[in-house]
Amino acid sequence: MTDEQSPDPGFGLPTSPTERINAMAHFHRAEMGRLSDWRRRIDQTTNWAITVVAAMLSLSLSTTSSHHGVMLFAMVITLLLLGIEARRYRFFDVYRGRIRLLERNYFAEMLHAKADDPDWEQQLAENLRRPNFHLSAREAFGRRLQRNYIWIFVILLLAWALKISSPRLQYEGLMAEAGSWPQFVDAAALGPLPGWLVILSVGVFYVGLLVVALTTRIAKGELTHGQVHM
Repeated sequence: MTDEQSPDPGFGLPTSPTERINAMAHFHRAEMGRLSDWRRRIDQTTNWAITVVAAMLSLSLSTTSSHHGVMLFAMVITLLLLGIEARRYRFFDVYRGRIRLLERNYFAEMLHAKADDPDWEQQLAENLRRPNFHLSAREAFGRRLQRNYIWIFVILLLAWALKISSPRLQYEGLMAEAGSWPQFVDAAALGPLPGWLVILSVGVFYVGLLVVALTTRIAKGELTHGQVHM
């Protein structure tokens, strides 16, 4: 093979500082596009959760013919949406990490020549060659629960408790007046499931959510470099 036919091992790679700067600018723009797209997906999931909860609350509290099981169904749907959002948040965190690596060590260095991490280019290259999640599924679930979904679940719990404890919100014939604890338990029954089992299940569910929310700690990420985070 002649020299003219031999492949150029450096074909397409920057050969001057100007080309390198242009390549970095285009890379930053592309990663910002990915970041914005995944952020939009996260917001969509949150909007779905709020819409579902608002619809379920309106349906359940507006008429006495609506069963309190609608609230329990809303809790399940909200949990499902939280799981979907946690998965999307993990992808979002990958692209956010790349952007912040560039901003901290490249763009910030142009303004103040002191990079946070001297090996940032190697870290970025490894991440591009072999992308890995920075967060576990549990950490992502816990973060989204802490920041948004815990308040949605609290609203659902209060609405459910109001539904099964208020005679005016019960379907006809179930409770004639505000009664004792046995009446409250009877009102919580769901089909063949006794009221005490439904109350216990809801209690265990919320205790689990509380444990996840309280035990999720941010060991690494943007809070190690500043107070602004998503």
